[in-house]
Amino acid sequence: MTTRLLPWLFVLFMAVGPLWLGDQYILYVLTSTGIFIIGAMSLNLLLGYTGQLSLGHIAFFGIGAYTSALLSLGFDLDLGGAEPFVLGPQPVWVAFLGGILVAALFGFLIGKLAFRVRGAYFVIVTISFAQVMRMVALNWVDLTEGPMALNNIPPLSVWLPWDGVLPLYKKEYNYLLVLAVAVVCFLVIQRLVQSRVGRALVALRENESLARSVGIDVTRYLVVATVIAAGMAGAAGGLYTHYIRIVDPDVFMFIYTVTMVIMVVTGGKGTLAGPIVGGLAFGILPEVLREVARPEVQWIIYGVAMIVVVFFLPQGIVPAVKNWFAGRRKRVAGTALGLRKETSA
Repeated sequence: MTTRLLPWLFVLFMAVGPLWLGDQYILYVLTSTGIFIIGAMSLNLLLGYTGQLSLGHIAFFGIGAYTSALLSLGFDLDLGGAEPFVLGPQPVWVAFLGGILVAALFGFLIGKLAFRVRGAYFVIVTISFAQVMRMVALNWVDLTEGPMALNNIPPLSVWLPWDGVLPLYKKEYNYLLVLAVAVVCFLVIQRLVQSRVGRALVALRENESLARSVGIDVTRYLVVATVIAAGMAGAAGGLYTHYIRIVDPDVFMFIYTVTMVIMVVTGGKGTLAGPIVGGLAFGILPEVLREVARPEVQWIIYGVAMIVVVFFLPQGIVPAVKNWFAGRRKRVAGTALGLRKETSA
């Protein structure tokens, strides 16, 4: 019972604690970190549960960001006909959902194409896809404004019975929204990995040949995982673009994928809590170091911390903590058993 309540107590603490502090900078850092934790959770579905390393995962994040921004701002597109295609500004939540759907669609297409190959070839395909999307965003100026960026993107809003439509300008509102989306994504992934689909994904990760031999449709399950992961990454991109309210081609930068991989690996890939723990640790660490060290020293400490975690906790922080508690319970149980034997003797 305590184990089941622990995640909800953590959510309650994350919902109340930062708001109680009332520090706007802390809220900004936690909101930005939370957005990338959602992206890391989606990447963990591929890297942790299927064993497929996607180094172009930021492409889905960027697609969600650009799609949501374009739909909320409206755009006109010359398709070579007599009249250009014109789409007026759409409600922000329609735009947000549109970003998720378009990212998931690209996930389906990439999954169908990329999972024909494995290993290093799959990594190359995903990196190439992200770079292609970055070049499209950079050079299709008529649609994306290129390096000038899309700006004045409207924030997400909610409807309140006593106040009508409330745009989420304040950091407190955006923080709670990101927390809510993160909880939804966590529950979806939890339900998925504990289902028949999740067991099939783990079987593929452990032994693909054996999984094929017992009738598991490898490509189908990998595509399903990619679509869900891409949709969640698109949701993170949509949150990002409506929070920052500006998006440019740098959203496709490779370093953002590396950041997500670090969050997954250090936290513990293939665990539900791993990306959250790794994300909080390595998302907040640079902000902590900023107060105590020069920029060049900050990155040295960051790199050393990551190496220490990977070297001493190769499975990640969460599995290491679980193993420590499991060993402690065994020692306590062994001691209790020994005492009972001595008493009975």
